[in-house]
Amino acid sequence: MKKLFAFIFLALIWSSCATVKVTYDFDSQSNFANYKTYAFTDEAMKLPVDDLNRDRIMKAVETEMTAKGFTKSPNADVVIDLFIKTEQKTEATATNTGGYRYGRYGYAGGFSSTRIDYDTYVVGTLFVNMVDKTSEKIVWSGRGTKTLDPDAKPEKREANIKYAVKMIFTQYPPKKK
Repeated sequence: MKKLFAFIFLALIWSSCATVKVTYDFDSQSNFANYKTYAFTDEAMKLPVDDLNRDRIMKAVETEMTAKGFTKSPNADVVIDLFIKTEQKTEATATNTGGYRYGRYGYAGGFSSTRIDYDTYVVGTLFVNMVDKTSEKIVWSGRGTKTLDPDAKPEKREANIKYAVKMIFTQYPPKKK
């Protein structure tokens, strides 16, 4: 079931870029200036999605890591772990028609009906975890969450993945207060 949702997650991909909700967390004791090289974990390389979308995600992360001054290396300072979570949600909207009305001669009763509309959709979250290779502890974690579009074309999927990963990495390096 998890693989099915993971497949749905990336098969559908984010429909519009503007609504990616991004959050992050980090280890305030870490010195992020010391991190210069990265590699992907074996789990990230085997992300349970189709090959096309896995490649899109990996390429987007590589692009952002390079933009942040990192170099890919087999002897990396940090390893990047990726995780996908999907959740199916349903919203119900009730609309009432008829019932009591106030007219010229006061209140009047009548037949009423209630119509309930259900909207089912999938929300997907991409987690990007940066793990210090020496301590094997997560030092930074970014997350992007979005409602997925089942009708996104391949070009739109690629653009949406790039945008989502870029938005996640806007929170790196963290600003210490």
